[in-house]
Amino acid sequence: MKFGIIRERKNPPDRRVVFSPEKIQSLMKSFPNATFEVESSPIRVFSDEEYMKLGISVVDDISSCDVMLGVKEVPIESLIPNKKYFFFSHTIKKQPYNRKLLQAILDKNIELYDHEVIVKKNGARLIGFGRYAGLVGAYNGFRLLGVRDELFELPKAENLTDLKAMKSELTKITVPPIKICLTGMGKVAMGAKEILDHLKIKEVTVDEFLTQTFEYPVYVQIDVMDYNKRKDGKEGSKKEFFANPSGYESDFMRFAKVTDYFIAGHFYGDGAPYLFTREDAKHPDFKINLVADVSCDIDGPVASTIRPSTIADPFYAYHPQTQSEVNIVTTGSIAVMAVDNLPCELPKDASEGFGDMFAAHVIPAFFNNDENGVLSRAKMTEKGKLAKRFDYLQDYVNGEEYSG
Repeated sequence: MKFGIIRERKNPPDRRVVFSPEKIQSLMKSFPNATFEVESSPIRVFSDEEYMKLGISVVDDISSCDVMLGVKEVPIESLIPNKKYFFFSHTIKKQPYNRKLLQAILDKNIELYDHEVIVKKNGARLIGFGRYAGLVGAYNGFRLLGVRDELFELPKAENLTDLKAMKSELTKITVPPIKICLTGMGKVAMGAKEILDHLKIKEVTVDEFLTQTFEYPVYVQIDVMDYNKRKDGKEGSKKEFFANPSGYESDFMRFAKVTDYFIAGHFYGDGAPYLFTREDAKHPDFKINLVADVSCDIDGPVASTIRPSTIADPFYAYHPQTQSEVNIVTTGSIAVMAVDNLPCELPKDASEGFGDMFAAHVIPAFFNNDENGVLSRAKMTEKGKLAKRFDYLQDYVNGEEYSG
């Protein structure tokens, strides 16, 4: 089996890669029947020379490979027919902007395996960049705090060598006595928690957070049953909420009344209540004045996130009364960090972490007859058609004719 590491071609440029040189070297030792070629790239976080030093072939043409491994969407004109591809296609939620991509994949008889649906039997994701989104998102939130309040200056994460250097910068700052609320319990939220714990900010219980004042910074990490409640007042359950959230409403306002800095690290499911609405943000008791929205659902559950921001220009502010974007120092506004490609700021660490997961869960499946069903669950297309698990996308595919 011949694997090709493809060059990332999407703009803005992404320096991440599925495998580092060291990980490929390790895989070739563990799987003698696996060979690798790396498509030459001038932007990849690991240089062509770093791969070649370890005896890994770097080429301009990887069309002889069987399986193509990438991170972001592959431009239609760069897709090689009749191959297996792994990348984030951003099509499983019927994203309109990528309909033509999925149509082209079918037209070119490509087997697509989307990283997002590489899952366990129970549907839990096996690989992803979530931890690094949480790490950089929380860090950027503190950057914003320092800039807005003229407390301290943190460098951009993208200008630092790695996660270790980023954490080292945090040891130089002093966080004022603010209350921080973190939503979520998944990889994103745990990445953000890693930053809070590194800063030695004290974690408190929900009751302590809601009822007490502190002379030092504290944070609370809350789950869906902390910030949602049944509309009829009866006791709810996580299982019931995930099965059908229609009987629930937001209970986040009790946190918004006492929170200064909100880190949105939750997963938001279709039909779930918004955490806070534009009307909620107008309430005189609404206290949140800084949001690091790692989840970055635009015009959705976090009302202050009215657009995504960029690594180059990561901060803006939302004014609740005018419902408009303003400068981050505007009185009465909510400062916002809503970068939608946060892991790109730590390309080396993010690539190494992703590669570890991919090597552990995906590569073995090619050599053990997919005994755990990882490949079969992730295969979106086959022989020019949608796989059965993804036939719900047929109307999406039919929505516009592909001309290629």
